[in-house]
Amino acid sequence: MNKITDERIQLFTITMEECGELVQACSKVMRRGADEKSLKDLADEAGDVLCMLELLHEWDYISWSDLEDRVQVKRKKLKSWSNLV
Repeated sequence: MNKITDERIQLFTITMEECGELVQACSKVMRRGADEKSLKDLADEAGDVLCMLELLHEWDYISWSDLEDRVQVKRKKLKSWSNLV
Protein backbone atom coordinates (compact mmCIF):
# COMPACT_ATOMS: atom_id res chain seq x y z
CA MET A 1 0.00 0.00 0.00
CA ASN A 2 1.14 3.51 -0.62
CA LYS A 3 1.68 5.97 2.23
CA ILE A 4 -1.60 7.86 1.79
CA THR A 5 -3.61 4.62 1.90
CA ASP A 6 -1.76 3.47 5.02
CA GLU A 7 -2.47 6.81 6.70
CA ARG A 8 -6.13 6.70 5.65
CA ILE A 9 -6.48 3.20 7.08
CA GLN A 10 -4.87 4.41 10.31
CA LEU A 11 -7.21 7.38 10.47
CA PHE A 12 -10.36 5.30 10.14
CA THR A 13 -9.13 2.40 12.28
CA ILE A 14 -8.12 4.64 15.17
CA THR A 15 -11.39 6.56 14.86
CA MET A 16 -13.34 3.31 15.13
CA GLU A 17 -11.26 2.19 18.11
CA GLU A 18 -11.75 5.48 19.93
CA CYS A 19 -15.51 5.38 19.33
CA GLY A 20 -15.56 1.88 20.82
CA GLU A 21 -13.66 3.08 23.87
CA LEU A 22 -16.20 5.90 24.32
CA VAL A 23 -18.99 3.31 24.19
CA GLN A 24 -17.25 1.35 26.96
CA ALA A 25 -16.80 4.49 29.08
CA CYS A 26 -20.52 5.29 28.73
CA SER A 27 -21.37 1.75 29.80
CA LYS A 28 -19.16 2.02 32.88
CA VAL A 29 -20.86 5.24 33.96
CA MET A 30 -24.19 3.45 33.65
CA ARG A 31 -22.97 0.42 35.64
CA ARG A 32 -20.83 2.16 38.28
CA GLY A 33 -22.59 5.47 38.49
CA ALA A 34 -21.09 8.88 37.88
CA ASP A 35 -18.13 8.48 40.20
CA GLU A 36 -14.95 10.52 39.77
CA LYS A 37 -13.02 7.80 37.90
CA SER A 38 -15.87 6.94 35.55
CA LEU A 39 -16.43 10.59 34.67
CA LYS A 40 -12.69 11.14 34.12
CA ASP A 41 -12.56 8.13 31.80
CA LEU A 42 -15.66 9.39 29.97
CA ALA A 43 -14.07 12.81 29.44
CA ASP A 44 -10.80 11.23 28.30
CA GLU A 45 -12.52 9.02 25.75
CA ALA A 46 -14.81 11.81 24.53
CA GLY A 47 -11.70 13.97 24.05
CA ASP A 48 -10.02 11.21 22.08
CA VAL A 49 -13.08 10.94 19.80
CA LEU A 50 -13.11 14.71 19.38
CA CYS A 51 -9.44 14.57 18.36
CA MET A 52 -10.26 12.00 15.71
CA LEU A 53 -13.17 14.12 14.44
CA GLU A 54 -10.74 17.01 14.11
CA LEU A 55 -8.38 14.79 12.13
CA LEU A 56 -11.24 13.64 9.88
CA HIS A 57 -11.91 17.32 9.24
CA GLU A 58 -8.22 18.07 8.58
CA TRP A 59 -8.14 15.24 6.07
CA ASP A 60 -11.27 16.67 4.38
CA TYR A 61 -13.52 13.70 5.09
CA ILE A 62 -15.99 15.79 7.09
CA SER A 63 -16.80 19.49 7.31
CA TRP A 64 -17.73 21.42 10.43
CA SER A 65 -20.74 22.94 8.69
CA ASP A 66 -22.06 19.48 7.76
CA LEU A 67 -21.58 18.35 11.36
CA GLU A 68 -23.32 21.45 12.71
CA ASP A 69 -26.23 20.81 10.34
CA ARG A 70 -26.41 17.20 11.50
CA VAL A 71 -26.40 18.27 15.16
CA GLN A 72 -29.53 20.31 14.50
CA VAL A 73 -31.19 17.36 12.73
CA LYS A 74 -30.39 15.05 15.65
CA ARG A 75 -31.61 17.57 18.25
CA LYS A 76 -34.90 17.86 16.38
CA LYS A 77 -35.28 14.07 16.33
CA LEU A 78 -34.49 13.86 20.03
CA LYS A 79 -37.17 16.41 20.84
CA SER A 80 -39.78 14.08 19.41
CA TRP A 81 -38.91 11.05 21.57
CA SER A 82 -36.57 12.17 24.35
CA ASN A 83 -36.48 14.64 27.21
CA LEU A 84 -32.78 15.35 26.71
CA VAL A 85 -33.35 18.58 24.76
